Amino acid sequence: MTIAAAMGVRMPYRLRLVFALSVVFAVAAQVAATCRGAIASGRDPVAVVDMGASHSRSKSAGEPRVLRIENAQLEPIGFADLDNWRGDDHASAFAAFLASCRPLARGRATDSRPLRTALISVCRRALAAGALPSDEARLFFERNFRPLRIAKLGDSAGFLTGYYEPVVDGSRFPTGIFTVPLHRRPPDLLAPGTPPDRPFPNRGRVVRVTPTGDHVPYYDRGEIEGGALDGRRLEICWLRSWSDAFTIQIQGSARIRLEDGTMLRVNYDGFNGYPYTAIGRVLIDRNIIPREEMSMARIGEWMAAHPEEAKEVRRHNRSYVFFRVVGLADEEGPLGGQGIPLTAGRSIAVDRRLHAYGTPFFIEAELPLTGPRSADPFRRTMIAQDTGSAIIGPARGDLYFGAGDEAGRIAGRIRQPGRFAMLVPREIDPVAAGARMPLPRARPMSESKEGPSTKGPSRKLRRSKPKQSSR
Repeated sequence: MTIAAAMGVRMPYRLRLVFALSVVFAVAAQVAATCRGAIASGRDPVAVVDMGASHSRSKSAGEPRVLRIENAQLEPIGFADLDNWRGDDHASAFAAFLASCRPLARGRATDSRPLRTALISVCRRALAAGALPSDEARLFFERNFRPLRIAKLGDSAGFLTGYYEPVVDGSRFPTGIFTVPLHRRPPDLLAPGTPPDRPFPNRGRVVRVTPTGDHVPYYDRGEIEGGALDGRRLEICWLRSWSDAFTIQIQGSARIRLEDGTMLRVNYDGFNGYPYTAIGRVLIDRNIIPREEMSMARIGEWMAAHPEEAKEVRRHNRSYVFFRVVGLADEEGPLGGQGIPLTAGRSIAVDRRLHAYGTPFFIEAELPLTGPRSADPFRRTMIAQDTGSAIIGPARGDLYFGAGDEAGRIAGRIRQPGRFAMLVPREIDPVAAGARMPLPRARPMSESKEGPSTKGPSRKLRRSKPKQSSR
């Protein structure tokens, strides 16, 4: 049925034809305006559309799923557009992807977003294939994914930092050397709305449950460092300095070498509900450390040399992190947010609210890998396996570099822009989704001396609304 017929308007054949063509031309003009930049560059155009929650998943198996990422601009590209795509070690990337696929294929998570659903299908094919040599792994990525350049609306690039697993000395008991506690999660710490069998979140509302059952804000860093948790037997172990404890809290995991030679591994298990504040920013604003010298190592050196002043600066970051003991083999990385061991050089922490675990990202950047002033090419497929309270935005990533001092030196230098290409399962087709967008609703037709108006209605394609969003 035509729009005019649905409205109860009877028109001659010629006027009906003109009306129909005008609607087509109006919609085509809107699509052309959105796609002009992509067409000029010789690539396939894409309409990034927010069709509302009712359209965020396919209504039938034959319809493409619609990709929705808040505050993001997406551009379809080819694998040939990724700098040195063929030069990557695809076997290593595929091995990290397989690690993410094992929990995904079990399908127990509550995340029902279209991207995660599509990843499950790809993962089942990957698990059936098993470990692959580099060329076959590259073909698997190319046959099952399409690259989409992703950036925050209005930005041309994303932002990269690095993290690692510290290895520090400690003791099971307080001594004259080891005086700083590393705490396990207190039993009175609660994240309302989080099921007991789910991991403790790293952002959102957190409360302290009082003996009378009231919910109040939890103690902040200053109160905890001042002794608010003393006497509750929450200490996992004792460290040499608050600088060590602060570094472990920022990184989210650590290996602690105890006095008897035992290696104790700890992993993130909760936080006190306050947003993370970078004390590096405080030190820069106070002209204590120049911006060009800022790194985790430099912060640690300053804190060790100025313990009293460091105590005051640390309190600007009211967030405080709690840990649990984990029993991973030495050759395995720490557990990431997905619940699997991280892979050095292949795992990336992303904004969990926007991205699904297991998503591959191809990162292009110039990073100071070999020295503080170097600009070494970094062209690599990374797998989203972790998150963090300071990792916010569609093109924001934290690269995991491994364990130990050298990994820490590299990770501490990373604060560079980078280009992000998200590898999206081919079951999700933004081009087809845009093409299948329903025609805009017609406005009431006005009568005049010339008869019914033949000007078709128009409706702009809408992007997701920008939303302010905090490792």
